[in-house]
Amino acid sequence: MFIIHGWDGYPEEGWFPWLKKELESRGFSVQVPSMPHPENPIIDDWVSFLKDSVGEPDENTYFIGHSIGCQTTLRYLETLEGRVVGNVVLVAPWMTLSQEVWDEGEETVATGNPWVETPINFEKVKNMARRFICIFSEDDPAVPYEENKRIFEEKLNAKIITTTGKGHFREEDGVQELPSALQAVLELAEE
Repeated sequence: MFIIHGWDGYPEEGWFPWLKKELESRGFSVQVPSMPHPENPIIDDWVSFLKDSVGEPDENTYFIGHSIGCQTTLRYLETLEGRVVGNVVLVAPWMTLSQEVWDEGEETVATGNPWVETPINFEKVKNMARRFICIFSEDDPAVPYEENKRIFEEKLNAKIITTTGKGHFREEDGVQELPSALQAVLELAEE
């Protein structure tokens, strides 16, 4: 199982250590790779790094992505040929970002634009995993909830879990534990 952090994230951030410990206590093997140059994530670099980290995936390989880590996971799945991984949990996934993000300045726009503008072959991605679960917070300042919820429901037939008061599920939002992600993984593992 792989937990993929987001833009400006790191393996020991927020809820990642808690979830890793909870999953390991239930017998799962969990890795939280430190993605390259997290302050300036580049699609090819992140997808290549994830590919190297995973090695040969199989039906027991699960992914939990956060924010841009969700896109990284989807773009990684898009590169697979004839292989199917287990299941995917996406926390604060996005294909569109709020105006608040774009208002952060030129550097943010330069980093974020390729992730928004480079299409994903969702039809292929959908066939690379058994199931997808997306976890959103209605008050996420970065991710327009209704628009992104609709995209993931329509494109991946994802089960949607909606919370509130979690913001973008970051440490600064006060999110140190994420029971909804643990429950999602356990639900998928029982199928």
